[in-house]
Amino acid sequence: MELMIAGNKFESYKASANDVIHFKLVRKESDVIDDNNVFKPDMSHQLFGDSESIFGYKDLRVNMYCTAGRMITYVDISYSDKITPQKCDGVSADDVLRILAGKLQPGFLSNRDEFIASVDKDETFRPFGELIHSYDITSVNGNEKKFEVYFVNVVDAGWRDHHERIQPFLLFYVDAASYIDVDDDKWNYYMVYEKYHHDNGYRYAFVGYMTVYNYYAYPERIRPRISQVLVLPPFQRQGHGSQLLQCFYNHCYVLPEVLDITVEDPSEGFQRMRDCIDAGNCLKLASFNRDALLRGFSYDMELDAREKLKLNRRQSRRVYEILRLKATDHSSGQQYKAYRLDVKRRLNIPFQKNSRDFRKLQSALNVTELSATMNAFSAEQRMELLEKQFNDCILEYQLVLARLSVTS
Repeated sequence: MELMIAGNKFESYKASANDVIHFKLVRKESDVIDDNNVFKPDMSHQLFGDSESIFGYKDLRVNMYCTAGRMITYVDISYSDKITPQKCDGVSADDVLRILAGKLQPGFLSNRDEFIASVDKDETFRPFGELIHSYDITSVNGNEKKFEVYFVNVVDAGWRDHHERIQPFLLFYVDAASYIDVDDDKWNYYMVYEKYHHDNGYRYAFVGYMTVYNYYAYPERIRPRISQVLVLPPFQRQGHGSQLLQCFYNHCYVLPEVLDITVEDPSEGFQRMRDCIDAGNCLKLASFNRDALLRGFSYDMELDAREKLKLNRRQSRRVYEILRLKATDHSSGQQYKAYRLDVKRRLNIPFQKNSRDFRKLQSALNVTELSATMNAFSAEQRMELLEKQFNDCILEYQLVLARLSVTS
């Protein structure tokens, strides 16, 4: 069948899922027909395979609209022609609705009139959990918008339903995303909503959220791990991710049971945002003053960052390198050389470990076995790799510092 699909006969029946899926957050009835408000997936391989394509339709369009507050979902699939086994030698079109239904909350709407009728019910929606932070952002047209962050750690039927309507977006915007067990009480949720005026009152629109799992840390503490972070496209590049992360930090700072904070497999964008926030916070600590930075990473820095900012050693060391780059006089060859050697010593640690492992192998294996298992770099290869790793670090650190200079 793959050969047939690849042929010209069926080429016009193939479509990119990222192009034909249209999302929308609906605040009022007129939004349903306003195509200016749509946004598309970043990815779709978690539903439609590595090719991210849908087969079997001409002029396919998949609308997935949600009421902005309660996130009630409406799915509408339209096309001008569809392949059927009767018309096309037993070849079937992809069952798009079945694929989506496997990930959406049961009971999503497919009737447009029902969906329109549900929009006004957002009037009574109020976010779940405890309000822990609010902030304003001025839009490009000068309008001031209000946002609120809520902390949720108690699961009830209403929250479970709301979460089930939100989490499908993870599959389109977070790589390797998976659904979580909301009944596990070690999960916490940090939710962001826009609070906007509507008629004579106000309503809420979902912006994004972050999930955190509280791992046990011996003997009686916890180590929160940030798992999934999502900000929907209409709200991206407005500072909501930074607000969400700093709000989470502030919530952890006052909890004596929190040992330190970790992040599960962060994306490049999230790591950069985290580095910027952590660097800004560490700049306020006395242990990270310029003279101390130029002397090298110290136990005082590690202790200060852990006790006051809940940073683990790996992240506090990374922030130190970023801030030392900022403190280093680049016109001073001596200062920059000292910085370069300091970073390379850290980058060289895995090679030192490999050398120790190699010496152990020498004593345990004969020459033939050692040759078969040896995977060591030559000295020249190691130096080239260290130089590349150092340059990659510098490029990334410079991006963080550029961002820090804008936000500070």
